[in-house]
Amino acid sequence: MLTGSILQQLRDAHQGSQSQGKRPLNFGVYYKNTLVALCHALEDSILEHDYSPLMITAFQRGKWYLQEADRYGQIAEKSPQIVILAADDAGFAEHPTSRRDNVALVRLEDADPVAQEWHLIIISPNYTAMVLCQELAEADYLKAGVPTHDLERKFYGLWTFEPSLVLETAELAIAHLGRYNPQLQQQLTQQLSAIAPQVQQADALCGSPTADNLGDIVTRVVDYLQTHHANDLQADFRDRFSVNDNLISNELQAYLRIAQLIDLTDLSNPMAAAEVATLTEAMGNLLDLPAWQLHRLQLASLLHRIAQIDSGSTVLSPGVSSRYDEDATVPLSCPLIPGTQLLRRMNRLKAIATILTHHTERWDGQGYPAGLRGDEIPLESRILGLAIAFQAHVTRLNAQSNADPLQNLTTALDQCKAEQGQQWDPKLVETLSLLIAGIQQGLSLPATLPKIASGLWLLDSHSEEDVLGLSRPASPVEAP
Repeated sequence: MLTGSILQQLRDAHQGSQSQGKRPLNFGVYYKNTLVALCHALEDSILEHDYSPLMITAFQRGKWYLQEADRYGQIAEKSPQIVILAADDAGFAEHPTSRRDNVALVRLEDADPVAQEWHLIIISPNYTAMVLCQELAEADYLKAGVPTHDLERKFYGLWTFEPSLVLETAELAIAHLGRYNPQLQQQLTQQLSAIAPQVQQADALCGSPTADNLGDIVTRVVDYLQTHHANDLQADFRDRFSVNDNLISNELQAYLRIAQLIDLTDLSNPMAAAEVATLTEAMGNLLDLPAWQLHRLQLASLLHRIAQIDSGSTVLSPGVSSRYDEDATVPLSCPLIPGTQLLRRMNRLKAIATILTHHTERWDGQGYPAGLRGDEIPLESRILGLAIAFQAHVTRLNAQSNADPLQNLTTALDQCKAEQGQQWDPKLVETLSLLIAGIQQGLSLPATLPKIASGLWLLDSHSEEDVLGLSRPASPVEAP
């Protein structure tokens, strides 16, 4: 990582003695092909909406920007201020886009490490997003050497929608350009100071994922990545398999990052999804589930709060939704649940979407959205629903004064036992009881934040399966 770069400064601020409670960052390696798709998708959200964001960009010595200069002219019409950080030889000054009043060009010195970085920082009360990367050094490519195909070049860094992280990075970028243009630095500092309180408000759209807001952005990211994946089939890449995997990995990252953003808005317990994932994995192990099913459980757990994304117009009530047609010959679709419909944009998440759709069913058939009962409910959905409820009970109990964590486990378990046979599968409640007994006797189950940039291993051929078994003519529905 280049010393003095924005990426290095951000990393250092989140580790060791400087972190001050900040969580460690999750970095990954991205092909340029992936970054182009990501940036196009994030920028198109500006063109499609009236976000009026402050934008700060640095596209690694202008190697990509000049190909998109006209596009940035359109973006400048939707943004009050765009700042472009570039090396002096990038040729930006000759293009009309750089001559606009609201476009500021900062010419970086050749030795400046930021000239080697790829930034896209977007900040507004309704939309925050960021790409922050730098290209691998020649030695990092090892024996394979530097690729000859431009889109196979690799970059190290991260991308996110998280408002606080985007604001923090913008502050670093603004501070860095002060050595070149103190007046612009002061101007941008004032603009960011005006935007920051709005971004940090509880009702700011940028921190409140909905199907109509960030759901639309995630859909666009996935669509762009899928389009690039299709185009790659015609490209003469040296390592097409790795390039395609990188695109697929980032489709998954788009959903994981939205789920993470939802978790961070839960001030009572931002680790809730990680705790649920730990519980479901442990229960799955006690049930001796195969590795592929454990992977599906873990991924569904990490993404389960996406199922709670609301379109603003949908209200679901337990026990009143229409039951599925038992003679159906097509997979059950639940358009009433916007969050799970987002997941269906990625075919490899087909099984995960079905698991999340039905985790609110009840053992007695009085749940929603399909009124499934007993073993008709997918096993993973039954495990997930129980784990979510237990984790929520524990969180609420632990928030009380003079809380006894071990006693709270027993109390939360008793609440679940009281609902077995009605809401929960009795056999799964028994499995949960065994797990809690182990914890009370010293079993350690630490919950850790997922490594979002390396989540592709959770996907396999089983991730595309029809969990309910409705894709073939069959009646009645078979248990999973």
